[in-house]
Amino acid sequence: MAKKVTPLMKQYNTIKAKYPDALLLFRVGDFYETFGEDAVRAAKILNITLTARNNGGDMTELAGFPHHSVNTYLPKLVMAGCRVAICDQLEDPKQTKTIVKRGVTELVTPGVALNDDILQSNSNNFLAALHFEGDIVGVSFLDVSTGEFLTSQGPVEYIDKLLQNFNPSEVLFSKQKRKLFTESFGNDFHVFHLEDWVFQKDYAHETLNKHFETINLKGFGIDHLDAGIIASGAALHYLSETQHNQLKHIARISRIAEDEYVWMDRFTIRNLELYHGNSSNAVTLLDVIDKTISPMGGRLMKRWLALPLKNKEKIVQRHEVVSYLLDHLPLLEKAQQHIKRIGDLERLISKTATGKIHPREVIQLKNSLEAVVPLKALAKDSKNESLQIIGEQLQDCETLRNKIKGTLKEEAPVNILKGNAIAPGVNEELDELRGIAKGGKDYLDKMLEREQERTGITSLKIASNNVFGYYIEVRNTHKDKVPQEWIRKQTLVSAERYITEELKEYESKILGAEERILALEQDIFAKLVQWMLPFIDAVQQTAKAVAQLDCLSSFAQQAKLANYSRPLLDDSFDLDIKEGRHPVIEKQLPPDTPYIANDVFLDRENQQIIMITGPNMSGKSAILRQTALIVLLAQMGSFVPAKGVRMGCVDKIFTRVGASDNISMGESTFMVEMNETASILNNISERSLVLLDEIGRGTSTYDGISIAWAISEYLHEHPSKAKTLFATHYHELNEMTETFNRIKNYNVSVKELKDNVLFLRKLVPGGSHHSFGIHVAKMAGMPQAVIQRANKILVRLEKSHSSEELSDEMVKLSKEELQLSFFKLDDPLLEEIRDQILETDIDTLTPVEALMKLNEIKRTLQRNASVKLKK
Repeated sequence: MAKKVTPLMKQYNTIKAKYPDALLLFRVGDFYETFGEDAVRAAKILNITLTARNNGGDMTELAGFPHHSVNTYLPKLVMAGCRVAICDQLEDPKQTKTIVKRGVTELVTPGVALNDDILQSNSNNFLAALHFEGDIVGVSFLDVSTGEFLTSQGPVEYIDKLLQNFNPSEVLFSKQKRKLFTESFGNDFHVFHLEDWVFQKDYAHETLNKHFETINLKGFGIDHLDAGIIASGAALHYLSETQHNQLKHIARISRIAEDEYVWMDRFTIRNLELYHGNSSNAVTLLDVIDKTISPMGGRLMKRWLALPLKNKEKIVQRHEVVSYLLDHLPLLEKAQQHIKRIGDLERLISKTATGKIHPREVIQLKNSLEAVVPLKALAKDSKNESLQIIGEQLQDCETLRNKIKGTLKEEAPVNILKGNAIAPGVNEELDELRGIAKGGKDYLDKMLEREQERTGITSLKIASNNVFGYYIEVRNTHKDKVPQEWIRKQTLVSAERYITEELKEYESKILGAEERILALEQDIFAKLVQWMLPFIDAVQQTAKAVAQLDCLSSFAQQAKLANYSRPLLDDSFDLDIKEGRHPVIEKQLPPDTPYIANDVFLDRENQQIIMITGPNMSGKSAILRQTALIVLLAQMGSFVPAKGVRMGCVDKIFTRVGASDNISMGESTFMVEMNETASILNNISERSLVLLDEIGRGTSTYDGISIAWAISEYLHEHPSKAKTLFATHYHELNEMTETFNRIKNYNVSVKELKDNVLFLRKLVPGGSHHSFGIHVAKMAGMPQAVIQRANKILVRLEKSHSSEELSDEMVKLSKEELQLSFFKLDDPLLEEIRDQILETDIDTLTPVEALMKLNEIKRTLQRNASVKLKK
């Protein structure tokens, strides 16, 4: 016998079948309900009660919350990675005798959200779409909350970098590419799979041209990006799939020009902790330098940090504005005061386009545009050309401001349904109805006075509730005085409630007026929002200009607070930093502790590679990182934490700093280190800056020294002559300066005390010959017995392995030591090795070369021994 399903659940199942991947919020009366697996998931995420109901003999899980609390619960679901389909009642239940009609009115996903409680004001909420086409990947980034739409294409490494920089909330790609996506980009993103037909070239062109109302995409400068266009088409398709059809604010699409920005791979972005820390309480560079005031400025600052410029002229323009603001501090202060009054213009105008703006936000938009007026005058009247250009881009939108001012009350409510949003004088009928509704209180007061006199009941009261509407309340002590024509409606413990014909007539008149007032206000407001649509472009342009000015003011503010200086950019390949400081470490020092500044000079002729040795904890890594951050800040357009910097523009920054296991993907620390280093060596250019920290420490000493030596040699001999800082604890690498003329030794100095060591954190010429590891162990609280034993072992090892003895020991191998049980003396392999040893000139052999030679022989013997064992 077939199980009977209630009409409500039949309707629910039909709608749910259309959105199988979404959690369905199903409106039932005053509640949003979830059923089955959705209910189990929602109850867990929202921490609400999970119950069950009988559905045709089966128990169905059920969880829900009041509909007016949707803005509290929806963000929690979306932030947990859910796609949420909101199913509303599409008709008034009072108007139908059958089941009320319902349908999905919005599909909210992590990448497609307009709700302020889901969005972060100073971060973009990007939806990304990817299209794989051979070795090329097309990518698109779309923020429906701001209207920004960007596209690019390139190899996996480039797209990986963009994904790290833009940090999308959701990534779309074809169902067939699941494995390829995971292999290329990992499992850290919220993803959604689209059908393969969405990623077709013709469909993408059709979708984009239809949206932008264009014939082709040449005007956007993206027509040659086939893979990028397909990804962009998929992103727009997804918006229509999620019931987002009012998208006039997405008015253009821009190319992310790879050749305009400094290349930083994902490892560098992570290692430098630009905007995501490697630990929960880490302070990032963005935390330190971001002094922006507006939401638009905060979002643009992240973009500038992700995409530092390579074009010298554009960078210098930014430096000139910062310099001008620092020379005119009253102007900087006034500009920041005006910016503080400006709301999120981008998101407010986007809400206008999507029809989701409320009256108070429209007033906020008007007030923000009013704050733009003095800001525009300030920028245009300045003596700096770049500031004047920004002033020209600021639109005061006077017509728009006047229209809003003339239509809405300044204290307009959040919800138009609450009424009292439209200003007096806008609509004659509305003013008249308001007079009736307002005059009602006087009418009731007169009625009450008249009835008190007629009945002699001085304690009469007129009030209203949602059940009976208006009523007259009489206390029990006076109920014998009640006129016969009054109709009793409710009995209370100490009183009776009545209605009269006059009261019913008045109520219908008032209610009719209030209903009509609400309808009129909604209509006037909807027409106002529609009228505002042509101003989208002007407001977006203004928002961009405000964001630029905010970022440049932020740079000036930071330079003033932290004593940053203007970097001098030239066309050379040099990097000359005088008294450079680490911006993040400096910020975290106690107020009375000065940061030990350091000089760094690199060029391609004399000092291409600096080999930095020094004890652990002495500050080698800090010097590497601060060099990268100073270059990065300079090319963002910021001033830098140094006494002075002279530099040619850098086109790529590579870092291999700190151990980072990737065991979850089956890779050891050493494997990750080698992957990252290989990526650097395969991509260096003549304007690259390479920062390597402790390369080779993830393996044995001999292997580590061999690899570190070979990498340094490769960088030195490579035609690009990339500028390199190489921090290492292998003191043997100091010997490279004898052979390679552009490698120079420096060390981070320490002062040895009687029982301890003092870290001076100063970079000085010359190599270091001690690592002071035992001193560091002592500082960490290692038991005294361990420290004493380690010192004894160190003395013995140093005595038996001085560099001269080590060199001799490694090559004086007797026949007896080489004769393994698997080899006869006349074995061809042994004879070959014997000849190699005899031909080696011990007098010119360095310890490192001897180590490498011995290691090579040892591995050959072990490999051959293993082969013979198997036989």
